[in-house]
Amino acid sequence: MAGQGLHSMATIIKRLEAATSRLEDIAASQSGFTPHSAPPPQPLSPASVAAPIPPPPPPPPPPPPQPVIPPSLDQFPPAVVAFDENVIAANVKPWVELSNSLEIPVLAEVATLVTKEYDELRNFLVLVGACQKPEQHQMESLLAPIQGTIEVFTKVKDSNRRQREIFGHLQFVSEIAVAVAWVVHENPARYVKDVKESSDYYGNRVIKDYKEKDPRHVEWCRGLSSILDAVRDHANEFYKSGIFWNESGPTVDEFRVPAEVPPPPDTAPTGAPPAGGVAAVFAELNRGEDVTKGLRKVDKSEMTHKNPSLRAGHTVPGSPTPPAAGKKPVRPTKPAALAGKKPPKFTLDGSKWLVEHQENNAVITIDQTSLNQSVNIYNCNNTTVIVKGKVNAVTLVRSSKTSILVESVVSSISVTASPSFALQVTGVVPMIQVDNTDSGQIYLSKESLTAEITTAKCSAINVSLPVEGEEEGVFSEHPIPEMLRTVVRDGKLVTAFVEHSG
Repeated sequence: MAGQGLHSMATIIKRLEAATSRLEDIAASQSGFTPHSAPPPQPLSPASVAAPIPPPPPPPPPPPPQPVIPPSLDQFPPAVVAFDENVIAANVKPWVELSNSLEIPVLAEVATLVTKEYDELRNFLVLVGACQKPEQHQMESLLAPIQGTIEVFTKVKDSNRRQREIFGHLQFVSEIAVAVAWVVHENPARYVKDVKESSDYYGNRVIKDYKEKDPRHVEWCRGLSSILDAVRDHANEFYKSGIFWNESGPTVDEFRVPAEVPPPPDTAPTGAPPAGGVAAVFAELNRGEDVTKGLRKVDKSEMTHKNPSLRAGHTVPGSPTPPAAGKKPVRPTKPAALAGKKPPKFTLDGSKWLVEHQENNAVITIDQTSLNQSVNIYNCNNTTVIVKGKVNAVTLVRSSKTSILVESVVSSISVTASPSFALQVTGVVPMIQVDNTDSGQIYLSKESLTAEITTAKCSAINVSLPVEGEEEGVFSEHPIPEMLRTVVRDGKLVTAFVEHSG
């Protein structure tokens, strides 16, 4: 019995293959079916003949109307093309490859975040060059992805504070991450320059620590800084006075609709065997020429042998599927929040006192200090910081009209990008460094007269020295020279200060 069953099944399969071949030939030639071209049908059993013949399937529904394709750009705007070449290809991608070559998981994660951040920035620039200016609420939604990437860098830094070997790297990159907020500033190039100058403090520390240990980390820091240089040059060339939208372009919603025709509609399968088992299949085949009346002509767009994309999907697509709706973004804050004010911070983090975002005549007093602690003052305005006792170092970065009163410092006091500062030392300090700062006052005590003062890219820096023989609090002011004279002597450059008399 098993052998007969297999033989019967083999016969059925052969007949089905022959019937399929006949149907394909008929559909391809679009000609009538000739009964003489095929072998006569095999006699059927009475049960098979008696099986009911189902009616032909209904005709397929008419195809839906073609969607209106929104206007789109034939090519990207020149600003986007230049951004791809000069920023992403020339700077971001090489830096990401270098980060991955260091084989440090956290830095590899940071490199991925930088890639995502600049991809989001590029997507925004594409919309700027292609679309009309959106409404305020829609602008907030467009800026939300960029703001989200900035916040992620801070979270990564805070979650890896115990990794002392690379925490300086994370501080450096988190300071640089806010540079993408230039899109909401009227002077983007100036903003990017300020971000780079304020972040150089952390980058220089990494360079100093790894200069002899592993030069690859030095290259890593310089590569990250070069990204900001490229962004600044790009913004200065294409967005000198801020971003500008394409008033003759489509709206953002129109531009975002995918410009492609949906797949052909799904139709009822006509080749599927009707109900009734094997006997019903052969009864359908024995109908002769009528067997093809229910077939429709196959369009070329639905032929898998002419459309490799259909073969890749394994199946011909059915009914048109609407574009997948993007995930509704979380309502962001106003665009100015990308570079807005942050809450004041005054805390001891390990061995570092952090004084950040203080303003409005705030007076901060640090009295519980030790020799291994340092004081970092960042982004303060119109603030006074009093440091009692002896600390290791004091740094002032990107602050304005900030005054510092220090007793004694073991290593140095550093001032960077902090105009109109005032610094008074009542004890001992070996070194004072001032960089990229306009206008400042330095008051030294008798114990700190041996301090070494270095300045770079500074102007209007005055040093007040105590007057010998006078009571305490009487100072004489001395300006630090700014004008230099350079001459060539014996094939070398000789530089000296220009002194004015009279």
